[in-house]
Amino acid sequence: MGLAGQVMRLWIDPVGSMRRMLAAPPREDRALAVVMGAGAFVFLGEIPLAMRAAALDPAVPVDARIGGALMGAVFLLPLAAYAVAAASRIVARLLGGHGSWHGARLALFWALLAVQPVALVLALLRARAPIDASAGGLDGLGVAAFGAFLYLWFRLLVAAESRPAAERSPAP
Repeated sequence: MGLAGQVMRLWIDPVGSMRRMLAAPPREDRALAVVMGAGAFVFLGEIPLAMRAAALDPAVPVDARIGGALMGAVFLLPLAAYAVAAASRIVARLLGGHGSWHGARLALFWALLAVQPVALVLALLRARAPIDASAGGLDGLGVAAFGAFLYLWFRLLVAAESRPAAERSPAP
């Protein structure tokens, strides 16, 4: 199944999607590709905003703004995501989670990737908004997109940290 199909399945059935991902052998190259793909989508969303900012303030040229966005989205975002995934695994373990480090990374990385279509639309709307217009509606959409990310991440992390039914001991 293609990437778009996996993202759609993730929105429809996050727990089932996570269980299918965890059933496959752990491959760090795929996890890294997912988080770098999410970073690439973040970078694409930053391009129209950088162009608008450079048009409004020509003191910083557009290529410098785009270079900074590239550095942040494609190189620094994956490093930060690995750190956040490790912290979430530690917290989950303290709360009684039975998952793995790989599962915690998959949960965060796929949640990041799944909200990128919404983030791209939001970035395009922000770039096209009138300069003097209130961005209240766009701020609300941004909060909703962040809420959707948190919801997906939580559902995926809970699925990754719970024991499969076959490993649970029966009740006495």
